[in-house]
Amino acid sequence: MNSQYVIGLDYGSDSVRCVVVDAKNGEEKGSAVCYYPRWKAGKYCDPTCNQYRQHPLDYIESLEQVVKDVLAQCGKEVADNVCGMSFDTTCSTPVLTDREGTPLALLPAYAENPNAMFVLWKDHTAIAESDEINDLARKWEIDYTKYSGGIYSCEWVWSKMLHCLREDPSLRKDAWAWIEHCDWMPALLTGNTLPEKVVRSRCAAGHKAMWHASWGGLPSEEFLATLDPLLSGFRARLYTHTYTGDTRVGGLSAGWAERLGLPEGIAVGVGAIDCHVGAVGAEITPNVLVKAMGTSTCDILMTSPEKIGERVIRGICGQVDGSVMPGYVGLEAGQSAFGDIYAWFRKVMSWPLRNIAHADPDLEDRILNVLTEQAEQLEPGCGGLVACDWFNGRRTPDADPRMKGALMGLTLSTSAPAIFRALVEATAFGSRAINERMIEEGVEIEGIIALGGIARKSPFVMQVMADVIGLPIRVARTSQTCAAGAAMFAAVAAGIYPSLEMAQQAMGAGFDMEYMPDPDRHAVYNRIYESYRKLGTSVEDF
Repeated sequence: MNSQYVIGLDYGSDSVRCVVVDAKNGEEKGSAVCYYPRWKAGKYCDPTCNQYRQHPLDYIESLEQVVKDVLAQCGKEVADNVCGMSFDTTCSTPVLTDREGTPLALLPAYAENPNAMFVLWKDHTAIAESDEINDLARKWEIDYTKYSGGIYSCEWVWSKMLHCLREDPSLRKDAWAWIEHCDWMPALLTGNTLPEKVVRSRCAAGHKAMWHASWGGLPSEEFLATLDPLLSGFRARLYTHTYTGDTRVGGLSAGWAERLGLPEGIAVGVGAIDCHVGAVGAEITPNVLVKAMGTSTCDILMTSPEKIGERVIRGICGQVDGSVMPGYVGLEAGQSAFGDIYAWFRKVMSWPLRNIAHADPDLEDRILNVLTEQAEQLEPGCGGLVACDWFNGRRTPDADPRMKGALMGLTLSTSAPAIFRALVEATAFGSRAINERMIEEGVEIEGIIALGGIARKSPFVMQVMADVIGLPIRVARTSQTCAAGAAMFAAVAAGIYPSLEMAQQAMGAGFDMEYMPDPDRHAVYNRIYESYRKLGTSVEDF
């Protein structure tokens, strides 16, 4: 009997990562990464106004390249025995489409129009629209933000799509519907992009689009039309039902099979949000918090419906039945900036190197390494230095994109390593605040799993995190945890395993390190954390 292989595709902010996995044991047969060419060139983005857009051609071209690259590593025998593929993507990353479900940027009239492109998760141009959604939801007979933590974000789909329609009247004659990136990829590959027929992700819909079964799906037509007549009719052209990530969308179309070099008709699974899929790849179990740690963080926890009962968790990014694994309620939280804060400080520190000394760019890459080495030698708190981590706004607890970062306790003797240590501590304090909110709301946290580049590459950051939170943190062994999770979903969608639990057991890679909290440092951080909270209050009032 031939081996069975599955493909997991992970669409991140900068690139798409692809793994081919032996479904029998999770052995990785090949992996590849492809960076989005237009995004890499800085096109269609304006950081000064928090505009981040991605052209659908970046997704298509990168898909073809990355799959061809990985299959070239594996050989024809593996390619011929691929049984399924699944996707995860950043979210909410939506785009307006025409009646056929084609993203508007793929139409000649809008090919260079950023408002016709996918609006990346970290785009914050829709703050005014999210404010209006929250104001109306508080007055409406049904609070459609109830299962979204009580606050709808400018990072989410309705805010973004309304902003694009308002910003650009030229789009309105062709804008018929919208679609999330994680829904578009399976629809595209199975040849079924009609908006009313696309199989939609429960994960994306519940966490980002105010979908909930108790009120019949998406917010009512009356609510959306009252918000803005530009949204009239969208609800009827979208969806009522949603599906968990273990569902088969359909078979790979003949055209895409030829383009990718894969067998026609193999299973294509429902897409989902990257961090939720990564949690599955990291072998999440009930009441264990999984932290995806990169430029930002995303915290995922799942619990049984019986344990959460009727409780609605305030200030997080939603609670959705089946968003992580069927049979469990998935909770999402996170920080809008994590590794991005370290990268910002490196950029500040390297300014004279780039602009005055015109030094070798490799020197800039070494800055964080040296800062880390020296920051590790310092004591917690660095003599009263405390930072606030809201450099890109606050995602949770209690979303507010207007919040800013801060640094308190500077003296003439403050060093660069001391500032860096304070920034690392601030990101750990932000993580602790999320945990404490969940615990206050009655959610049990029995352990922590970390995944992502920072978790694997920075023992310093991870030890500070463990010391601040006061719990052991295990690090997932696989370097491509989200793609590995997508491969597990693909194995279930292809019928190789009857459940995600069984796919995890067979395909999971386990953990390769664990950080234990130091009790003495944890006691010190308990005191510093109170200073962090006071600084946060000052920032809110500023």
